Amino acid sequence: MTKLQQLLKDRLLLGSLAAAYGAFALTFRGPRTQFWDRMTLTGLALGSLSLKAEPDLRKTRIVPKDVALGLASAAGLYVVFQIGDRIARVILPKGGSEIEAIYSLRRLRSKRELATRLLTIVGPAEELFWRGVVQHHFMKIFGKPVGALLGTAAYGGAHIVTGNFTLLGAATVAGGYWGMLSAAGMSTGALIVSHAAWDVTIFLIAPTMAVTEE
Repeated sequence: MTKLQQLLKDRLLLGSLAAAYGAFALTFRGPRTQFWDRMTLTGLALGSLSLKAEPDLRKTRIVPKDVALGLASAAGLYVVFQIGDRIARVILPKGGSEIEAIYSLRRLRSKRELATRLLTIVGPAEELFWRGVVQHHFMKIFGKPVGALLGTAAYGGAHIVTGNFTLLGAATVAGGYWGMLSAAGMSTGALIVSHAAWDVTIFLIAPTMAVTEE
């Protein structure tokens, strides 16, 4: 059986991706004022699907080593984005306005509420689904290097629906970063810490640009 045939027979992977792309479309294309409610529901749905589909993910525990590795890797990605923010503003015609559009979403809810959503649902769910299910299945079929690339492409591609080229690029870079760490053997617990900590840091604590509060 060829790898393509294996891929086409993987109904869990293909069905999960279809569901995720549909959920992302509804999340980013719906009424702006309800964005965080839809994002949270998407996280709950994809996280639940992941835990049901992959029994090993239910064994995920976060130990002190995971916290240390997760925070260190989040710091590394934050540096990458500080540099990327400056590059995007120079080489992308709409880079500055698109970055501002992303940060404007933080005004829709209080910082405490957003931090809670990102730390407990959104960040963990994305790692469980995109690395724990999608990339895991791609790597089983195509091997680690190609599987990680396909997982990254799938994660980035889900953001095409936003119409925000800068966000698409940012998601692809972040997905590639966590995908590389996952392929290298970083535990799911550490990846969850990394993703959640990075989300809160770059979006709420230390944005890459000055953000006005309204």
